[in-house]
Amino acid sequence: MISELASLAGVKVSTVRYYEREGLLEEPLRTSGGYRCYDAEDLRRVRFLRRGQELGFTLRELVQITELSSGTRRGEVPGGEVARRGAAKLAELDAQIADLQRVRSALDSLLSPGGFDPAGPCPVVAALAGD
Repeated sequence: MISELASLAGVKVSTVRYYEREGLLEEPLRTSGGYRCYDAEDLRRVRFLRRGQELGFTLRELVQITELSSGTRRGEVPGGEVARRGAAKLAELDAQIADLQRVRSALDSLLSPGGFDPAGPCPVVAALAGD
């Protein structure tokens, strides 16, 4: 059942349905009562997608990684290409972290105790207004 798959994979039922609609998960067989029947491969696939997203990969990137591994035995994915994509994702995350640190520093300087008079105009509003 879909709720069991979602629970075991650590995702919401709506996520499983989304994966099916987008073709990321094959349409499962159904019981005579219309319930979806999933197998261990479906669970592995949903977990793969969830873990990949947790690492910052987009679903499109995960599909590409899956395509690289199709036709090979488990663990024999062309490691160089997947590692290259992982390194590129790491560099992307490092750039995002650096941007967030700059934003945090700027906001922190506006709000530091010696940086403004609490009785005066709000420094955040002034900075946003360009004053």
